Amino acid sequence: MQRRDFSRSLLAVGATSALGATAALSLAPAHAQMAGLKEGTDFVRLGRPAPVDSPAGQIEVVEFFAYTCIHCYNFEPAFAAWIKKKPDHVVVRRTPVAFNDAFVPLQRLYYALEAMGQVDALHEKAFRAIHVDKQRLNTPEAIIAWVASQGVDREKFTGFYNSFAVAGKAKRAAQLQDAYQVEGTPSLGVAGRYYVTGQGPRTLVVADALIADLRKS
Repeated sequence: MQRRDFSRSLLAVGATSALGATAALSLAPAHAQMAGLKEGTDFVRLGRPAPVDSPAGQIEVVEFFAYTCIHCYNFEPAFAAWIKKKPDHVVVRRTPVAFNDAFVPLQRLYYALEAMGQVDALHEKAFRAIHVDKQRLNTPEAIIAWVASQGVDREKFTGFYNSFAVAGKAKRAAQLQDAYQVEGTPSLGVAGRYYVTGQGPRTLVVADALIADLRKS
């Protein structure tokens, strides 16, 4: 699979499909005892652990998403509800993917919103702008204009958007997606050990089972 060429064609039509990444990771499947889940089908155990930011005693769950992905937009309500009910020992980190340079402007949108404390206010609205209102937020200029139309100070947002801090976070996000060997969105990384491909609402069932198993170990 050539994810660079595949994702470029998806961006041209404004959507990123969820892919079957499990086979691409070429890991031998094994039966898991967790709620009847099957390793290699429901989740992949990473051959090399991915980095985590959570402190000891907490389990980090990373959501890999793209604003242009219709499946991510459809997954967002379920994931947002799951976040509200998660136990205290679970830490969630949203991570916008960049399969090629065309993804970077929207990566920066997320991290600039995060830096300004505006994710709760505008994260879901960014999805709606693209998938419902059909706005083409594929350039810095278009993104800045849209954020300003939402009542955010244009100059302040532009400063964050173009900052070295946001650029650094976008670069680290790309490194993390490579560490998890992400091939499609939405998908989840769990504790730097497991990768869960998008399976609709079942994605969160799988994540819950993996988290419960990790708590036992």
